[in-house]
Amino acid sequence: MSAFLYAAARTPFGRFNGALAGVRPDDLAAAAITSTLARVPDLDRAAIDDVVWGNANGAGEENRNVGRMAALLAGLPVSVPGVTVNRLCGSSLDAAMTASRTIESGDAEIVLTGGVESMTRAPWVLPKPAKRFPAGDLTAVSTTLGWRLVNPRMPKEWTVSLGEANERLRERFGISRERQDEFAARSHRLAHAAWESGFYDDLVAPVEGVDLTRDEGIRGGSTQQALAGLEPVFRTPEQGGTITAGNASPLNDGASAVLLGSEGAAATIGADPVARIAGRGVMALEPQAFGYAPVEAANRALARAGIGWDQVGAVELNEAFAVQSLACLDAWKIDPCLVNQKGGAIAIGHPLGASGGRVLATLAKVLRESGQRYGVAAICIGVGQGLAVVLENCGATEANR
Repeated sequence: MSAFLYAAARTPFGRFNGALAGVRPDDLAAAAITSTLARVPDLDRAAIDDVVWGNANGAGEENRNVGRMAALLAGLPVSVPGVTVNRLCGSSLDAAMTASRTIESGDAEIVLTGGVESMTRAPWVLPKPAKRFPAGDLTAVSTTLGWRLVNPRMPKEWTVSLGEANERLRERFGISRERQDEFAARSHRLAHAAWESGFYDDLVAPVEGVDLTRDEGIRGGSTQQALAGLEPVFRTPEQGGTITAGNASPLNDGASAVLLGSEGAAATIGADPVARIAGRGVMALEPQAFGYAPVEAANRALARAGIGWDQVGAVELNEAFAVQSLACLDAWKIDPCLVNQKGGAIAIGHPLGASGGRVLATLAKVLRESGQRYGVAAICIGVGQGLAVVLENCGATEANR
């Protein structure tokens, strides 16, 4: 038995402190669920066997199982269960992978997956003291991004910042600042062009009460020359710093949802399947090498699908940093034109728990429009992990079969 993608939708991705800053993450998640189910109006909501939801933070308003909370807020019957999974940046892709296994095992016919993150509303946390009434000060720690409340037993080289980790990756593979800036400018150009052409019109639905119809961070006029003027963030120019606010993904708010089902669920859903989950892969490396982990994750997913890179017609790779994206493309030895044809996270945004669902849904539509048979969705994950999924286009043209 196989698992199939039937429908998907997401919110626009908002900037940090931007248009979605006033929306709770559980409400963002509910909006993505509502929009996705609106695409399959004949589906009896009570027929959904489970909701598997991704979230990377879990420290704020999305705590206490946001998957279940979002399902209730979206008006699903109370009989529909929900669970939240956390694999940091890969949480919603992991949610889809978990759901696909459940469907393949026969334990479920229809599973709603997705993920959410409000990086704007991520709280500061105050650790409880070891003793009552401590004499010294306590420090509130931001939960927006990266390591916090680190265990002192962790080796120092593992717990460097995400940016420093990617500066080291840049040194390892000799990836220039110029290549990074050009890759970032391309992301903005392609994302802008995709919106202008209407590609995202049926994938993205506005959040009720918010005046935002497109991803908030896209700058269609971005150029490599303009990005070259930005200062490095994690190292000084004298230290060889190359990573800037322009060639890395920003902080964002947003949610995505993907409806999966068995082949036999088509009648219940009232729609034909769009793509089949053909292979899955997971990989782990040293925590500071996380940006390179998608390389082997994708290779494993392709092996499980029984195909090679020469049969892949499209790739959606989440652009956490331009440098790690380029390192992965170089390792795969693929045509860069196949990758992120409708823009990537540097332009669109990277609300951690929602990005996996975004890349999976975008890939399915790219395959459907192009007629290509196979595609790869991949994502790097903090603390040294990577995930990948191979999709097979259910409507692939005969020439591509």
